[in-house]
Amino acid sequence: MCGIAGIILKRGQPGAIDTGAIARRMADLMAHRGPDDAGVWVSPDGRVALSHRRLAIIDLSAAGHQPMTGRSGRTHIVFNGEIYNFRDLRARFEAEGVAFRSDSDTEVLLEALERDGAAALNSLDAMFAFAWYDEASGRLMLARDIFGEKPLYYTDNDTCFAFASELSALAEVPGFDDRVDGDTIARFLAYQYVPAPETIYRGARKLPPAHLLMREADGTFATRAHYRFVPDGPAEPARSLSEAADELEAILVGTVRQRLISDVPLGAFLSGGVDSSLVVALAARVLGQPVKTFTIGFAGFAESEHKDAAEVAGLLGTDHREQVLSPDSVGLCEQIGRVLDEPNADSSCLPTFLLSRFTREAVTVALSGDGGDELFGGYGRYMATVDEATEAARLRLPGFSPGAAYWSARLLVFPESELQALAGGVPAALVDEFATARAALDGDPRPLVHRLREADVRMYMPGAVLAKVDRMSMQSSLEVRAPLLGREVADFASRLAASECVRGGAGKHVLKEVARRYLPSAIIDRPKRGFGLPMGLWGAEALLPAARALLLSGPTCLAAWIPRDRLARYLDRMTRDFSAYRVWALLVLEFWLRTHRHSVGAPLATTAALSAPVAGRAANRLVRLLARGRRMVARFT
Repeated sequence: MCGIAGIILKRGQPGAIDTGAIARRMADLMAHRGPDDAGVWVSPDGRVALSHRRLAIIDLSAAGHQPMTGRSGRTHIVFNGEIYNFRDLRARFEAEGVAFRSDSDTEVLLEALERDGAAALNSLDAMFAFAWYDEASGRLMLARDIFGEKPLYYTDNDTCFAFASELSALAEVPGFDDRVDGDTIARFLAYQYVPAPETIYRGARKLPPAHLLMREADGTFATRAHYRFVPDGPAEPARSLSEAADELEAILVGTVRQRLISDVPLGAFLSGGVDSSLVVALAARVLGQPVKTFTIGFAGFAESEHKDAAEVAGLLGTDHREQVLSPDSVGLCEQIGRVLDEPNADSSCLPTFLLSRFTREAVTVALSGDGGDELFGGYGRYMATVDEATEAARLRLPGFSPGAAYWSARLLVFPESELQALAGGVPAALVDEFATARAALDGDPRPLVHRLREADVRMYMPGAVLAKVDRMSMQSSLEVRAPLLGREVADFASRLAASECVRGGAGKHVLKEVARRYLPSAIIDRPKRGFGLPMGLWGAEALLPAARALLLSGPTCLAAWIPRDRLARYLDRMTRDFSAYRVWALLVLEFWLRTHRHSVGAPLATTAALSAPVAGRAANRLVRLLARGRRMVARFT
């Protein structure tokens, strides 16, 4: 796990620009991503520089140093991530006569790229972001893993093309455009992150997950996808649940085994939920790995997950460690706003930050259960939307729109009505974006849960969840590996029938069937809890005064796009209709703006808020009420 950066000067730029020094500064700004080693490679003409910060995980020797040069002597790589199947690839190459100089997965990746170019990506079970430069042709390839576990940003201006693992590093690039536009502010508030390929800055882009970028020597470049998660299974399976669980269990054992390979101490996050508990169970019970498990809790919070985690750890016999805290949520929000390279209002950033810091005291690598909800259908919003669609079909109610039901406050932090209340309207481009997303769900003939899973894998998981895990863990130089995001797991999940995901108002049906083989049903079936903050830290009494002090007293960065009087009226509205998620998003954004270089770009260009047609909204409300009524009747009968 590392930080990578690089810069390519455009033709005609003065030689006085020291690309090596710039690349070194970019990498050093990400020293937390790689405290063990640093390196820079500069082309003979000085126009190209690649830099690297290393967190040594596989082959701790100097042989794993980066940037690394291939056997041909003409290609160079900087790599962030892990190639979990590198031993299999290495054995194949060695059988063909290749003699490796190191035991690192980076050298195996470099060999695969020299042999097959971009086609090598199809053979990887990995999380990665890398830059591969061919000195002879002047071609640069950037690539990112299939779900976006590892980040990669780039910028292109009149002076140069540059890339980095974190957005803040690009501020070192000559001519970087650091303007923040009002429409981008609105997108962030709507989603709680800025979806790829855009970033918070006008002058930067993020490479989307499962994409590669090819830049030619003449400066032209293009991006394209190298993978797509498309769930397309039938409504009902042709096999038994036990048969599906057998296949999944075998896949998971293999993917967990590969993710246990490490030359440094390894442990696992344990929340007590299905996903992390199953990962730990497979490592401990099937693979016989002595596992250190880690969790945090919050003092005075009856529903703190650390109690569930301790119960699971006792059943599985792990070396369990917990830390119970009484943190200052607003103070930590300020710290998180400062360390985030790009604002992210996912509410579990804070506990993930604390858990990573605690875990890093004992290990350098941690397994996690990330990806289970999106790949196997675990979110409550999936069940609610599927229930409503089923109810609408049963009653033959016209006008129901699953797209409008899902792309609402169910998923969005600031849907149109809230942006209207806060800013006086909604940017026209965002209105169109929402309309396109809703139409895509409505017009797709596949089972609804497949459409919802694909939508979240494309946007929510990489934008909010995986970005949070990467940034918060890497602040403590901790590598997090997610076995449920393995390539073979993804291929299996894409073939699942709808009822193998969601059935009877419950999700992750086949994944839970595997988990029942190792844990009691009482643990598997207990209500899902989000990895969030206790209400004492998360309620109106804590957050609203902090928001008023931050946004209404003294200089306020956000007022450059949203006038202070509107912010005041919106916070007044929150006293009557409080939403912790919305206030938290405003706090995170303000703290980020105060601690990061930026200039004010275009104003927030609002238009009349538009959403689903009035008839469609009415039908959705009626169906929602009917579906809730049926769920309550089922609960008490």
